[in-house]
Amino acid sequence: MSGRVFSLGLWLGLCTGCGPGAKPAGSESGPGQDSAAEAPLTRACNGHPALCDRPLDAVRFPGTHNSMSAADEGWLGPNQGHGIERQLEDGVRAMMFDTYEVDGELLLCHGYCSLGSRPLIDALQGVDAFLAAHPDELLLLILQDGTSVEATTAALDAAGLGARTYDATPQLQGAPWPTLGELTADGHQLIVSAESQGPPPAWYHHAWALFSDTPYSFRSIEELSCAANRGEAQSPLFLVNHWLGPLPSEDAAATVNLAEVLRARVEACEAERGKVANFVAVDHYQVGDLFGVVAALNGLD
Repeated sequence: MSGRVFSLGLWLGLCTGCGPGAKPAGSESGPGQDSAAEAPLTRACNGHPALCDRPLDAVRFPGTHNSMSAADEGWLGPNQGHGIERQLEDGVRAMMFDTYEVDGELLLCHGYCSLGSRPLIDALQGVDAFLAAHPDELLLLILQDGTSVEATTAALDAAGLGARTYDATPQLQGAPWPTLGELTADGHQLIVSAESQGPPPAWYHHAWALFSDTPYSFRSIEELSCAANRGEAQSPLFLVNHWLGPLPSEDAAATVNLAEVLRARVEACEAERGKVANFVAVDHYQVGDLFGVVAALNGLD
């Protein structure tokens, strides 16, 4: 499966519209057919009907590190080949954004805004447009937040995303997670967390209460580790950081994102940490087999 990229369009072949009330492909009534006898309607949550009945913490989401840093949008030293909207169309369902405030404007940057930037509100509006068009899709978002809670949540609200968020406070207290189908049917398409700050509002979670993760400073495949890093053992979700440094490159991704390397690492980390790898984060997602590995681990291949 190396090099296979499962696009959203491929999965959406399963149904027309893929929202509540959508018709399965090929179910249109023909001459002499009774519309009441049509096949049951089928939803496809995050690209597959089977995920609709699965609790969120039992699902692995294909993700990107420094999601905003994209080669085709002119960023220097980019972490990804394509921008946020293209990533969503391709099937990325977990993202990391770095927020900054420069001269009163909220921006997405990485380290230095001179290397590349994008207005935060513009990116969030792009996410909202995608989720509005695909109501059965759910996204995990981790912010490396260099902006205040008030400014960031105001931007999320202004983009329309505040209304799509899910308050996972019960899950932080040990309650079971809803299924993807239950969440999206209720309009909850976004889980937001921030590395430095936290609630209120209740849906603006502290990342390391919601997630535990692995280390991320590796220069070779041999150095990759599943050791505990940030977060706590009781944090309900698990982030696997899977990239090589010190600088991102497609050459490094072509090695570390290979199906056999990525799958072995995720499986090893799940076994060692006793958790499903809910957020599988890579650089240059367009290289290697992120989508194929995540689909296989979710039992969808």
